Amino acid sequence: MEDAGLGYIIVEADSMIGARREFLDPTEMALYNSDVIRVLAATGVLSLIVREIDKVIDSLKKGEEPVLPRLIIDKELVASNFKNPYAGAKAVAAYEIARNVARLNTEACFKVKEWTVYTQLAASGHEMMRAAAQLADEARELEKSCDSVLREPHFKDGTLGEKRSLIEKPKKKAPSP
Repeated sequence: MEDAGLGYIIVEADSMIGARREFLDPTEMALYNSDVIRVLAATGVLSLIVREIDKVIDSLKKGEEPVLPRLIIDKELVASNFKNPYAGAKAVAAYEIARNVARLNTEACFKVKEWTVYTQLAASGHEMMRAAAQLADEARELEKSCDSVLREPHFKDGTLGEKRSLIEKPKKKAPSP
């Protein structure tokens, strides 16, 4: 991808639903996808993505040639979003569980032909994603108990703000390199 001049953001914990007919039910899909979104949001993955996209937008606003992102989101990046080490550990666990859901869902959707086997494999992946979402919630609750949740709202001019304490106004972040 780099040789072709392409940018990328790889999020291994963003695995697809076990896309077999048994799971392509609107309720099942909404619940699964809400668990994925919860993991990505509570572990800070969505913030990492926003920061990368903001860099591209900022360079375009300045009339510069954008430097496209080349980011693989891993457990170290996830852990860096947390001040409380216990919260960071729970977030990493959530991310790694979600990352491993992809293996089960890939096996269930593309390798296994016996419907009873692939149905149970996909259901196992869904259970893992639910457990990951619960761990992600616990990580955020630990950060809240220490009043150290990272929040990054945008200002009117599009610059990114940052705050950790609930009762604090966001400050503009210094542009990252």
